[in-house]
Amino acid sequence: MGVFTKIPYVLLGLFILINYGLLVTGIFRRISARIGKRIGMPVYQPWINLVKLYAKRSSVYHGIMFYLGPVFRLGGGVGIFLFMPLIFGSEYFSNFSFAGDLILIMYFMFFGMLGMALGAGEGGHPYSAIGISRGLAQFTAIELPLTFAIIAIAIQYQTLSLTEIVAAQQGGITHWVLFTNPFATAAGMLSFLGAMGASPFNVVRAPQEIPIGPPVEFNSGFLAVLRTNAALLHIVEAILWMNLFFGGATNWIELFIKSFCVYFFALFVGTVFPRFRVDQSIRWYLKVPLILGILAILYIKFI
Repeated sequence: MGVFTKIPYVLLGLFILINYGLLVTGIFRRISARIGKRIGMPVYQPWINLVKLYAKRSSVYHGIMFYLGPVFRLGGGVGIFLFMPLIFGSEYFSNFSFAGDLILIMYFMFFGMLGMALGAGEGGHPYSAIGISRGLAQFTAIELPLTFAIIAIAIQYQTLSLTEIVAAQQGGITHWVLFTNPFATAAGMLSFLGAMGASPFNVVRAPQEIPIGPPVEFNSGFLAVLRTNAALLHIVEAILWMNLFFGGATNWIELFIKSFCVYFFALFVGTVFPRFRVDQSIRWYLKVPLILGILAILYIKFI
């Protein structure tokens, strides 16, 4: 199928995942509230918030780069989506995946963070530099064990193509990386907690405790772009982890179920464990998850 022929299906997939992300956000916010013995917001509240924010306009100006931050952040989520196959074996929903797409996806995971860092740097807030250094330092520590896990998978299957990695896991649950390399799966799932910004690794933004930062500095349509990205990014990351460790999906129902379960893992941990300080989270990622990532490579090379 040609590139231009794929565009309508790519847009359809993007529409489905954004709405699925908003639905999952509403469901999990409701679950979190119930765990805390609260009623919580309606499941449809994320759609209402987006409509309200996109309808507003801001007259505050902090510079072009400040407002390009949310655009870069959304670009990271969309970039991951564009080059990641959704449904294995589907010519329509393979997006623009190619040999070596996993490397490009890893770049896009950091792209949004760098864009937000550049935007925050132009905001003029006296603590922006502190927040930027903490956020980038923590995310670098988070990506380190994930990189080792991906290297182990690439060595195991001799490819950096997500489609080929998913193809190698077909034939039953025992072919999943979860069973063929449990160390890589453990390192990847621990990295997933930080990539999702779930507790105990969310002190960089800590909206309940820090009355500054993107949720306050950005407003109106700019905050709507960030909320749109949050809905999309968390879902595509869940699908990425599903493709890497849990055999991918051969239809939409399987994709929804598997990605929901992967997403739920972050919610479960986030509601049970208290928040780390940034220095604590960095030290933690450089211990257990990093060791698991190294063991994942050794497991493939020597076992």
